[in-house]
Amino acid sequence: MKQSPAGPRRSEILAALSLAIDLGLGQPMEHMLRSCLLALRIAGAAGVDAAGQGRLYYANQVAWIGCHADSFELAALFTDDIAFRADYYNRDQHGLPMYAGMFSHAGAGLPPLARVAHWTRFAVTGSAAVRTMIASHCTSAGALASNVGLGGGVAGLLAHTFERWDGKGLPDGIAGPAIPLEMRIMHLADTAEVFLRQEGVAGAVAMVRARRGSQFDPALANLFIDHAEVLTEGLLEVDCWQAALDLAPADAPLSGPQLDAVLRAVGDFADLKSPYTAGHSRAVAALAAAAGEVHGLPAADVNELRRAGWVHDLGRLGVSNQVWDKKGPLSRADLERIHMHPYLGERILSRVPGLKGEAALAGLHQERMDGSGYPRGIGGTELGIKQRILAAADSYGASLEPRPHRAAIPPSDAAGRLRQEVSAGRISPEAADAVLAAAGQQPHRRPAPPAGLTPRELEILGMLCHGMAPAQIAATLLLSTKTVRNHVEHIYTKIGATNRVGATLFAVRNGLTH
Repeated sequence: MKQSPAGPRRSEILAALSLAIDLGLGQPMEHMLRSCLLALRIAGAAGVDAAGQGRLYYANQVAWIGCHADSFELAALFTDDIAFRADYYNRDQHGLPMYAGMFSHAGAGLPPLARVAHWTRFAVTGSAAVRTMIASHCTSAGALASNVGLGGGVAGLLAHTFERWDGKGLPDGIAGPAIPLEMRIMHLADTAEVFLRQEGVAGAVAMVRARRGSQFDPALANLFIDHAEVLTEGLLEVDCWQAALDLAPADAPLSGPQLDAVLRAVGDFADLKSPYTAGHSRAVAALAAAAGEVHGLPAADVNELRRAGWVHDLGRLGVSNQVWDKKGPLSRADLERIHMHPYLGERILSRVPGLKGEAALAGLHQERMDGSGYPRGIGGTELGIKQRILAAADSYGASLEPRPHRAAIPPSDAAGRLRQEVSAGRISPEAADAVLAAAGQQPHRRPAPPAGLTPRELEILGMLCHGMAPAQIAATLLLSTKTVRNHVEHIYTKIGATNRVGATLFAVRNGLTH
């Protein structure tokens, strides 16, 4: 399936979402995409029809979509939610191996006596807590899958993510053929991919053989064991992103409202990582878009700000709740992990051709004007007005929300905090003014154009900065070339420039290039 220049497809966005899910599972990106390819090969060999393969395609990519919603509770039990999930694949999740794995993570990092107390509490309440979490996961997974536009057939499959062939899974103990075939294939492919990557074909075969008839459907296990070399051929070398998209069920580019709905759902999904951030991305998106309108940005830029706001924190899934929900001081290692999340989000989103602009904005939402932000530490003229507005909206929005170490801050105090950031040189004054005006924290007075430029001169300056010659500007604005040249001379005089480069630097400094 070729990617369309008309706009992103649902399959592309869900493939990107699978990369974020991988991070939360403690797996390298493209784990779910590679296991999807393996699952489809197994399905083909098992004679699954096209409709079943279509359901399997999406169920395999988003099977773990619900787990991030329980990261807070999982970290409370097992300290590092991501480390626990990474270890999950290495153990047959039943009986002694399962309990050994749980106790190895329960209370990790606590002093010895405190950890013994944690183990004692876990021995009494842990089983019920895990069962409740898995039931919650299955409910959340179905709802989140529906929200990103997957049909009931796919959402219904996800209720069986933790079931086992032997009936000893959770939450309902469903066994054997009562588990949908698509999910039995997903169970095998998901785990086999990890062992294939870590231990090669022989390691994957040994694992499947050991779990045949317990975790896995024995007929599917035998099929894999007998044809492992063919089923896994080239999987570790292939471009998983493109190969998976080439096999995606046919889907048209999303319309504007459809794209908005999917991105909004992705943002909701990211925010569920921690109870402290519930609704954060929606609020930032609305505020950033409103601030863009206040500032007078074109409609296309306002729309891009809104969409970037919805997905700007997707990279948070790659950082453990052990860090996000920490109430005490953050260590240097904690900060280094936090500083990676904008980069991770940009890296994920930039894989979707139609979201390059949103990806770039998301990657810069923690940068600051004085270069003190992260992850790149850039500032000043390297940050355009859209980046500045998103940073200000995120900063103000975060202040309104509770965090592990503080309560939510009232709007007036949050406004004062943002103004302090302006005074310190970290947040752009024009971006802060637009955000605070949009938030109702100060009456909006559209700032007077710098250097006394007229609206027509601002228009011509923008075109000049983008490399248009006077004759081109004249043709665009239906003016004479002589009139445009006169305007350019007046502009240069007002702003103290002598050429286009000087004019462009002036425009960048004053947020006039967008």
